[in-house]
Amino acid sequence: MEKSIQLACERIREAEGILIGAGAGIGVDSGLPDFRGNEGFWRAYPPIAKLGIGFQEMANPRWFERDPSLAWGFYGHRLNLYRQTIPHEGFDILKQWSAHLPLGAFVYTSNVDGHFQNAGFDSAKIIECHGSLNHFQCVTDCKRMIWPADQTEVLVDEERLRAAEPHPECPHCRGLARPNVLMFGDWGWNSSRTEEQDQRFRHWQQQASDREIVSIEIGAGTAVPSVRHACEQFSTSENHTLIRINPRESEAPRGSISIPLKALDAITAINEKWLS
Repeated sequence: MEKSIQLACERIREAEGILIGAGAGIGVDSGLPDFRGNEGFWRAYPPIAKLGIGFQEMANPRWFERDPSLAWGFYGHRLNLYRQTIPHEGFDILKQWSAHLPLGAFVYTSNVDGHFQNAGFDSAKIIECHGSLNHFQCVTDCKRMIWPADQTEVLVDEERLRAAEPHPECPHCRGLARPNVLMFGDWGWNSSRTEEQDQRFRHWQQQASDREIVSIEIGAGTAVPSVRHACEQFSTSENHTLIRINPRESEAPRGSISIPLKALDAITAINEKWLS
């Protein structure tokens, strides 16, 4: 472990840029719930546990047609939780590292909480591959519109996990709105915002192709492997190094650095080496 942390610190010091790959695990140290398995999900949402509904079943767009009050109860609660939660100090440390590097950092995250933006990262250098709960779209995607959710409050009865009416609505057709988040079995997600982010990411990749780059992948599991795949693919170049931080699934390809710690513990340990 000590050797891996030392090596990670050296690679970051030598890098010209950082790709930060972030999964749900990075938010656990901020106090966000871990949805790993139905037991963790049900601990966070007892009303859904009573219904026996798993996370993948609940995170499905059909609830906005079948039961909008429950759908917005679930997503409204998450939106309010993300707004109330302060990103942990590991975000600031990552930002400090990237400030010293010529290409800075680009963030590739499957999280929909907006915490990298809240922590002060450049929004033009973030790709949210599963969308953002801080942005809404029409359920029918009537005009291919996506709009910020910052002016919308969702009142949720937390004991029943039911959202009070009126539910968020589309500013064009006045129909029901939904989060601009990629859900399971979701054919109605408007991906245009994420596609624009992806174009900027590809441009950064081109700039970084022949430079010394470190991919720091944090808290990205195998259940939803979007971030793991992106970081592994990016790190296949000879001058790119993958650092995988994950307390449970830290196995990494040959030539990578594996650190089986929680996000904040690993970032803090590397930073202490940096400062020593």
